[in-house]
Amino acid sequence: MKFFDKNINRKSKIVSYTLQYLGNSKIPLPSIIEISDSGTCNRSCVFCPRSDPDWISKFDKKEFIKTELHEKICKELSEYDYKGMVLYSGFNEPMLNKKCYENIARTKRYLPKAKIELITNGDVLNLKNIAKLFDAGLSTLLISVYDGPEDMDKFKKMCQDAKLNPDQYVIRNRYLPPEKDYGITISNRGGLMENAGHSIKSLKKSLNAPCYYPSYNFFIDYNGDVLMCSHDWGKKNILGNLNKNTIKEIWLSENAKKSRYNLANSNRGFSPCDVCDVKGTLIGEAHAKAWENLK
Repeated sequence: MKFFDKNINRKSKIVSYTLQYLGNSKIPLPSIIEISDSGTCNRSCVFCPRSDPDWISKFDKKEFIKTELHEKICKELSEYDYKGMVLYSGFNEPMLNKKCYENIARTKRYLPKAKIELITNGDVLNLKNIAKLFDAGLSTLLISVYDGPEDMDKFKKMCQDAKLNPDQYVIRNRYLPPEKDYGITISNRGGLMENAGHSIKSLKKSLNAPCYYPSYNFFIDYNGDVLMCSHDWGKKNILGNLNKNTIKEIWLSENAKKSRYNLANSNRGFSPCDVCDVKGTLIGEAHAKAWENLK
């Protein structure tokens, strides 16, 4: 790992501080509800599976999360007085969804104690829509800069002109050269980088190392599918679908529990974890321990 994103430490603290339990039980709730609210993006970065034409032909869809589904998610989380993070990110560019402001406002209305974040490439960002995002209830805007250091300055000035506090925005350099991992804490995205612009091989033998992702993260695709992990760009381990199941049913499903247990105990011998090289212990240690204490 040549580059370590400082935002990981920030995210790790938020996850740790927002550890909640299901009702009066000792069952931990996810501290991040990550919503990939569409099937499309306007970029195809070399360090992303979207730079693989085969991935695009199979997975890129000009479709967006339905209002009814988004409201269902918010309603269910409100039943737990959810205080964690709702993150608009995933396999897409969230600001391509014209209803992103409406969705953020709904999340804020149902989950007033939650931290609401959005990660964007900044391509459509301007002072007007920054104001709309925060008026809707956004807590923090994360901007990934791909085109050079001059854009770092541009976006910093834009955020300052929008009168954002320093804790309301994070600007991340993603323009570094390949020898510095492009400025991201890079991985092979669940084995989906072999044919990408920046090729990273799938592992031939699974790592003997723990991973905490399914202990704290609940990843929702735009069609309602819940993936075991945000690194599963091949969408190989689908735990359930929120059009048919509740958050609780999926979070506590046998597949979710088995995946969580295996990964916490360094068993990556199942798809897609058997070919994945991600360092999965940077975030979520408290959640992994909470699950371990349930045994």
